[in-house]
Amino acid sequence: MTRTHNPDSLFIPLAVLVERRPGVTRWAEHAWRAIEVLEEAPEVVPWTLLRQEPDGRAVFFAGSAEVALYPTDTDNYRHNLASAQPLVWVLLRPAETPTGWRLQTVTADPGEAHLYADVGQDLLESLPMPPQLQAVMQDFCARHHKERGFWKRKRDQADPEALAHRAPIAEREE
Repeated sequence: MTRTHNPDSLFIPLAVLVERRPGVTRWAEHAWRAIEVLEEAPEVVPWTLLRQEPDGRAVFFAGSAEVALYPTDTDNYRHNLASAQPLVWVLLRPAETPTGWRLQTVTADPGEAHLYADVGQDLLESLPMPPQLQAVMQDFCARHHKERGFWKRKRDQADPEALAHRAPIAEREE
């Protein structure tokens, strides 16, 4: 289920399902959104049509991505897990593909998701976190979380001469 690049980080594979709906405006033929995150990927190639609904909606397997867990981000993970509904965020990015999209990333870090929120034409969806991922994250946080105290930096002493009026360079050279 998981692989590690080093002893401290953890990478958990997840699969993503997306839905294509008929557009509601004349400017968009279709509207896309991520609808579910699965712990086990279906054995089909990415962007395979899984289900066609009579109302024009269609469900596709967008592909697999890994949720990366890093020990330095456990505070964000703990906040996510403590919420009423822990979430994962799926980012779809426009691409030159038949569907027009590619699966960019899946994250469980609300801070990372916030960074993607205002990026161009990307689609960012928050979805309920799968139960097995919740258990893995809780264990990861229990093993790696370290409380970090607040450190207030001291300001440098002001140099009163730094803003003093100086003669133009030409006058100083004479």
